[in-house]
Amino acid sequence: MAQSEFEGLTVGFVGAGTMGGAIIHALVGGVVAAGQIIASEPLERRREELRSAHGIEVVDDNTLVAGRADILVLAVKPQVLPRMAPDLCGNVRPGALVISIIAGMPIATIRNGLQHAAVVRTMPNTPAQIGEGMTVWTAAPEVTEAQRAQARAILQAMGLEMYVEHEESLDMATAVSGTGPTYVFMLMEALVDAAVHLGFSRHQARTLVVQTCLGSVKFAQQSNLHLAEMRNMVTSPGGTSAEAIYQMEKGSVRTVFSKAVWAAYKKSVLLGQKAQEPAAGPLNVGENQQSDE
Repeated sequence: MAQSEFEGLTVGFVGAGTMGGAIIHALVGGVVAAGQIIASEPLERRREELRSAHGIEVVDDNTLVAGRADILVLAVKPQVLPRMAPDLCGNVRPGALVISIIAGMPIATIRNGLQHAAVVRTMPNTPAQIGEGMTVWTAAPEVTEAQRAQARAILQAMGLEMYVEHEESLDMATAVSGTGPTYVFMLMEALVDAAVHLGFSRHQARTLVVQTCLGSVKFAQQSNLHLAEMRNMVTSPGGTSAEAIYQMEKGSVRTVFSKAVWAAYKKSVLLGQKAQEPAAGPLNVGENQQSDE
């Protein structure tokens, strides 16, 4: 059943790739009715998938979506928006709320490109596809309290949300939670490969690793202990964990993680800077519009 704050409103999506589709899935699951959602997507195959899966209206016209949406979600790649903005500029409904999930894209760039002030900038991550995401967000001063409540309700449908006062925190969140699943999956992949090397089948190894990670995360979530204390609980003097930790520290695993997060942060800042460069021409309607974490 649609929530009261969305009654009679249309939620539009410019771009309905991986993350856009995840948000649509989350909303149709209980926040808004399918009939309240319209999305633009250049690929016919993807349009048919969305219609079939969610029963929403899907078109190939960004301007049409912008003109009808009371809440407009921008879910495209950072390099696409500057070329798309001229088509959207002046066509966003007055009083509409714009929610951006575009990595590295500053609020000022969106406001200037669309000539629209009420903008919320967010950084979600891929677990949002199963309602277990982590989204960090902030809002321009022109976003009303009612619109903030709407943005919060949409983001909560994807998992946890965290509001931050300073927009600079979005680039930091991109490096930690936005890119975070990449670090976790790579660690899991490495553990699976190591288990296979020991002699487990790949299926057995995957089961061992996935459940171990899942259980560890749930344990950490429910515990008030510092993570170091939790690690020490399974690290006996002279034991297997101590030996494994010694080898990881010897390989500077903490430094590698720190450098990776810093590199992701700098890349997020760079994406925002590049997005402010002059557009290279009109958007090709067939170009991939999916968001890029």
